[in-house]
Amino acid sequence: MIKSITVTNYLGDSIKLELSRPEKSGFIIKKIEGLGPGKANLNMTEVSTNDGSIYNSSRLPSRNIVFSLGYLWKNSIEDVRQLSYKYFPIKKKLKLLIETDNRLAEIEGYVESNEPDIFSKDEGADISIICPNPFFYSAGEEGNNVTVFSGYDPLFQFPFSNESLKECLLEVGAIHNSKDECVVYDGDAEIGVNITIHALGEASDITIYNLGTREVMRINTERMKSLTGYGIIAGDDIVICTVKGNKSVTLVRNGIKTNILNCLDRDADWFQLSKGDNIFTYTAASGGTNLQFKIENRVVYEGV
Repeated sequence: MIKSITVTNYLGDSIKLELSRPEKSGFIIKKIEGLGPGKANLNMTEVSTNDGSIYNSSRLPSRNIVFSLGYLWKNSIEDVRQLSYKYFPIKKKLKLLIETDNRLAEIEGYVESNEPDIFSKDEGADISIICPNPFFYSAGEEGNNVTVFSGYDPLFQFPFSNESLKECLLEVGAIHNSKDECVVYDGDAEIGVNITIHALGEASDITIYNLGTREVMRINTERMKSLTGYGIIAGDDIVICTVKGNKSVTLVRNGIKTNILNCLDRDADWFQLSKGDNIFTYTAASGGTNLQFKIENRVVYEGV
């Protein structure tokens, strides 16, 4: 069951539309279309000598979310109507955060139309939002899943207490020293990852593997040396993003970001998580123990 929808406009102003408490916002949500998985475009080729057709490809078009809102008397109906212009401005970008019983998902889109029925006895509006990316993404505390291979896993939380007067039971963090880990993904569609490699010392030629798909990604430190003057040195952070539309390889050294996409092998695979277990491992030609490695990912949903 959908509990609420929080709308954030392009200026960062937010309003929460609670389905069970419309008097708080002044808006009654009568109906929302476009929150389901949607409809895919399938490309087929018909063959004259065979029945049916041959599948070529498929894609998801942009998502169209349509709100049917009723105006509830707050200060005045006119105030509520004009409030809708603020949070649903035409042509502008906004973000929708949808809270259900077991899911917190968000999506971004642009307002196509905001059509109020001013002369109706029960005044309201139909608002159309076009979302170029048709998927919903996990949000909130569970929005970002982090898998630590080698590094520090933070454990300290508030409130805290030490239940012993003799032993130190509080854990600030745990040290992981693993070269392979399993990333468990429970989304509805494949999604890219953010890989962060932090160097405690010198290292060379890093290779990352997806053991399930046999995909490989290699970073050539000789190319990095010719580009930046050094290979991998202490304090370096290498951030690899494999998310479609945002693919990048960035070196962060002394607070300065450098694009090192050319240091990636020409035939490198851009990892995508599939539903279930995804096992990754990494190696280095030298200095492997000087590397801290983690993978971050969000969860993508076809519908709420």
